[in-house]
Amino acid sequence: MLRYIVRRLLQLIPTLLGLSVILFIWLHRLPGGPETAILGERGTDETRAKLRHDLGLDEPLWIQYFRFMRRMITGNLGTSISTHRPVVTEFAERFPGTVELTVSALIIAIGLGIPLGYLAARRRGSIVDHGSVAGSLLGICVPIFVLAYLVKEVFAVKLGWFPAAGRQDVTIDATRVTNFYVLDGMLTGEWDAAADALKHLVLPAFTLATIPLAIIIRMTRASVLEVLGEDYVRTAEAKGLTERVVRRRHVLRNALLPIVTTIGLLTGGLLSGAVLTETVYSFTGIGQFIAESIDRRDYPVLMGFIMFVAVIYVTVNLLVDISYGLIDPRVRVR
Repeated sequence: MLRYIVRRLLQLIPTLLGLSVILFIWLHRLPGGPETAILGERGTDETRAKLRHDLGLDEPLWIQYFRFMRRMITGNLGTSISTHRPVVTEFAERFPGTVELTVSALIIAIGLGIPLGYLAARRRGSIVDHGSVAGSLLGICVPIFVLAYLVKEVFAVKLGWFPAAGRQDVTIDATRVTNFYVLDGMLTGEWDAAADALKHLVLPAFTLATIPLAIIIRMTRASVLEVLGEDYVRTAEAKGLTERVVRRRHVLRNALLPIVTTIGLLTGGLLSGAVLTETVYSFTGIGQFIAESIDRRDYPVLMGFIMFVAVIYVTVNLLVDISYGLIDPRVRVR
């Protein structure tokens, strides 16, 4: 198993290097530049040239790239052009909110998606099956920002069950340890702060979870239906094994591989999809900051964010590969 993990880790290196080159060239080929975003129409040719020199943008691309890679390896992502603060500091303050939102959405999607998909497959043709399929189609078709506004209007504005914006009530004097508000409240014993942060998470997490929930339901249903038609399942049932044993040992375990793959792919999409959700709910994560950085051509922030998400994405896919080996030992010897 250790050799399998090491082999997968080595395969990540060329992936990240290739992504860094493509990302660096793409960002520097965008129309305009940070000097245009900073100076606007008032900038003259002289001030633009001076600003480009101060930012190091007048040097050859390969020098800028190697400087960028050196900073990435040492954990120094540079300084934001717009806020003049270290990019790492900006991420440390804002990214925990996005992670908290993404993890909550994943818990909802996985916790509901797999049981509903399995139940729909086991009761194929029933009301449960038709309802799950129709609900999953609706979840995929409705744009996330439209659903966010509808959910916010109904449950926050009309009914008042949940807060409409923010990560936590501004009147709560909570102690910050990790910037994960729910976790901070639990670590410090400030249970009112943790409960309030969790209450603020409900609507945005549910909104963000709708698309992955729909996809997981459909993938689980299709995978379980395929496994139920296999000869070894019919043989296990013919031998008199109980439904619980057949379900756990033969159906679910063999149906999990495509489901785990789907979950791994959805994780990266959730990080990027959180931008719209955070904007609607004024959830102070990384989303709004990245949107502003795009307008300002803030290269250090954009490059640091995309590379950071890429590292998370490939790490999640590494965990998916490892889970393959745990679920199906045959994968490790291929």
